[in-house]
Amino acid sequence: MAKIYATGRRKTSVAKVWLQPGSGKITVNGLSLDAWLGGLEAKKLRVKQPLNITKQEESVDIVATTLGGGFGGQADALRHGIARALVKYNPELRSVLKPEGMLTRDARVVERKKPGLKKARRSPQFSKR
Repeated sequence: MAKIYATGRRKTSVAKVWLQPGSGKITVNGLSLDAWLGGLEAKKLRVKQPLNITKQEESVDIVATTLGGGFGGQADALRHGIARALVKYNPELRSVLKPEGMLTRDARVVERKKPGLKKARRSPQFSKR
């Protein structure tokens, strides 16, 4: 079977995911998942979440490239991309992933800074004199 491609997004991060039948290897930006995320165990679990839910940990290999944002956004983008690739790989998995919210793009992004304010909503400290 040929490689299956899907894209995942979160905040300003984008993950390009290629999925193919295999032994369960995950490669991100040319590194293994452990080397890429180091000691961030919670983020590793989030990336593997779609595979755990569908019980595909040992049956598919994943090669991904991520860009933009930080590790948190990239990990969530990768999770979204893996979930979308799994649905293309086996459409029956949609009924398992959809209720868990894996196929929904998390649309929350950082609000822009407004002129005259210190941050997006934080106004300068009031001075009476």
